[in-house]
Amino acid sequence: MEAIDQIFVNAKSFIVSTLESLGLPDWLTLLIGMVLPATLVVIVFPATFAFLTWLERKILGRIQNRYGPNRTGPWGILQPVADGLKMLIKEDIVPRAADKLLHGLAPILVVVPAVVVFAFLPFGRNMVPADTDVALLFFFAVSSISTLALFMAGWGSRNKYSRLGAMRSIAQMISYELPLLLAAVPVVMIVGSLRLTEVVSAQATEGFFGSFTNWFVFTPWGFVGFLAFFVAGMAETNRSPFDLAEGESEIIAGFHTEYSGFKFALFFLAEYLSAIAMSGLAAVLFLGGWNGPEVLPSWLWFFGKIMVLLTIMIWIRGTFPRLRVDQLMGFSWKFLLPLSLVNIFATGVWFWTRASIPGFAGKAAAFGIAAVVLLVTYVFLARINAGPAVQKRTYRYADL
Repeated sequence: MEAIDQIFVNAKSFIVSTLESLGLPDWLTLLIGMVLPATLVVIVFPATFAFLTWLERKILGRIQNRYGPNRTGPWGILQPVADGLKMLIKEDIVPRAADKLLHGLAPILVVVPAVVVFAFLPFGRNMVPADTDVALLFFFAVSSISTLALFMAGWGSRNKYSRLGAMRSIAQMISYELPLLLAAVPVVMIVGSLRLTEVVSAQATEGFFGSFTNWFVFTPWGFVGFLAFFVAGMAETNRSPFDLAEGESEIIAGFHTEYSGFKFALFFLAEYLSAIAMSGLAAVLFLGGWNGPEVLPSWLWFFGKIMVLLTIMIWIRGTFPRLRVDQLMGFSWKFLLPLSLVNIFATGVWFWTRASIPGFAGKAAAFGIAAVVLLVTYVFLARINAGPAVQKRTYRYADL
C-alpha cells in the first residue's frame, strides 16, 4: 500500500534522479521538478471538469426523470468531447463597441487563478506542489482575483445586461467572501498555522475507526464551520441556488452574455475548477484531507472526498430553486456572517474549556458548551430572519 500511496512521489523522484544522472545543470533539474507537478495539475483537473459536466447532466437527468446525455459514446460518456469540439469551432463574436482588450483578457484572467490555487492543496501524503507557511492565505488571495475578471467581462462587453450581471456577481462574491474566510478562522485558531499540511496532520489519528474521529467536522465549531464554508463556497463559485449572475429571466446570461465559442467555455471551466478547489479546501480544513483508513491510498481518499462534496453540489442544484437577490444578500449578511463570528467565539470557549478541565470531563464540557452556544445562536438568527408566515392560497375558480 505504501508503494501505491507514494506512486506519484516516487515517479517524480525517479525522473529527477534520471535527469541528474544525465549531467543536466542543477537549475534545469530543479525547474523540471517544479514543472512536473504543475503539468499534472493542468492535465488532471481540466479532465475532471470534462467528466463533471457529464456527471452533472446525468445526475440532474436522474433527479428530473429524464435520460441526460446518451447519444455520444456509451452512456453519453463522449459528450464532453463533442461539447469541446463544438466550442472550438464556433465563431468568436466580439461586439463592435466592446473594449477588445478587456473582452479578450477576462476569460483568461478568470481561468488562471482557478488553476493556480491547486498549487496550495495537499493532494495526498507528501503530495503538495507548494507547501508554504501561508498556503491558506495564498489560496484566498489568488482565488479573489476572479472578481476582477468578472468585472472586466461585464465592463468590456459594453452591454447593460453584461454590466448588470457583473455588478451582481461582484456584490455576491464580496458578500460571501467574508463568511468564507471567517469559517476557516477556527481551524487556524486550533492548529496554530496557515500551512495546509499541518492542518491535515492535526486531524490524523491511528487505527481504522480512529481515522475519522479526529476530523474537525465532528466538533460543534467544526460542523458549523464546515456548513458555513460549504454554503459560502457554493455562492463564491456561482453554484445553484446562488447563481444569481445568470438570472436568465432578468439579465439574459449575466456577465458572459456577449461571449461565444471557446471564450464562453473558459468561464464554465473556471467555475468548475473553482468548485473542485473549494471542495478540496473544505476537505482539508474539516474532513481530514488525505486522512482515512489505510485500505486506500491517501490521494484516493482526498479525491473521494472532493467527489462526494461535488455530488452534493449537483444534488442541491437539482433540488432547490434559485434565490432572489434580496434573499441571497440577506442570507450572507444577516445569517452566515453573524453565525461565523459566533463560531469563532465558540471555538475559543471550546479550546479554553478543554485546556482548563483535564480528561474526558473537559472534552464533554467543551463539546456541550460550544454546541449550546451555536444552537442558541442558530435558533435566534433563524427567528429574527424569518419572514412573514406564508398564507394559504385560495383559488376562486378551483372547484369549477
